[in-house]
Amino acid sequence: MSLAYVILGLLQQQEMTGYDLKTSCFDQCIAHLWPADQAQIYRTLDKLVEQGWITCTIEIQHDRPNRKVYSVTEPGKAEFAQWLETYQPLPTVREPLLIQLHFADQLSNEAIIHLLEQQMATRSKKLAECEIIDLPSLSDESANREQVMQRLVLELVIRREQTYIDWLKIALNVITHQKPYPSHYQIL
Repeated sequence: MSLAYVILGLLQQQEMTGYDLKTSCFDQCIAHLWPADQAQIYRTLDKLVEQGWITCTIEIQHDRPNRKVYSVTEPGKAEFAQWLETYQPLPTVREPLLIQLHFADQLSNEAIIHLLEQQMATRSKKLAECEIIDLPSLSDESANREQVMQRLVLELVIRREQTYIDWLKIALNVITHQKPYPSHYQIL
């Protein structure tokens, strides 16, 4: 999947500027799903305009710089609808920590524990951020269809982070109780 489809989906909900996309959407609503920086967003907006999938209207402002407001075109809506119905293969997962652990027999237990604790802090922070996202529960019958879809996605993200945290606790317990290797085998 590319950033283009995320932007198309967001612009179908509402016309926005690149700045609005970054601050209101990527930073607040979907950071737990698909992070993007300002430069990536603006490059993608330019490409989408070139493809004819979105248009850009300039709003003149007298006391501030002019605003570029983006909206989805009919071909953009059609492309997005087609993408929504397309099966997405499993993503390529790259987990730097797992590669580090694969070769961590060269490290001291303390160094491994430090890596695991850093990951635990990061994952715990992300979990806490996800848990405060204000969406109705799946059992809330007053939730609209958009809220139900967003809650389903959020539930998976929360469960994924909790599962990772649970695994980190197991890994920390194993390493904490593992007999240290002789120092001549250790790098750190």
